Amino acid sequence: MIRVCFLLRIRQERLAEYRERHAAVRPEMQAALTATGRHNYSLFLRDDGLLVGYPETEDFDRARAETDRAEANARWQAEMAGFFEELDGAAPDTAMVPLSEIFHLV
Repeated sequence: MIRVCFLLRIRQERLAEYRERHAAVRPEMQAALTATGRHNYSLFLRDDGLLVGYPETEDFDRARAETDRAEANARWQAEMAGFFEELDGAAPDTAMVPLSEIFHLV
């Protein structure tokens, strides 16, 4: 299992709505994330819009590719795209660039 961390930025004027949407993520979207290999998945949101994502997975690229094929994900990504800054037309899922891990305390 590998740990993945990524950063995105949420539009300041949509922070409250973004929080609300994630308080009740649809069960089919949660099932799609689990079925495609993401586990122990957390999102952290700072008041200035910085979003930190942390999933664990065997293979992040495979999990992302399989999630991209899930119908529930296509609907979710389309609904969520307007919440993000600086995507340059990319879907939020494809804009996630993993950070390099430089330290881990076991």
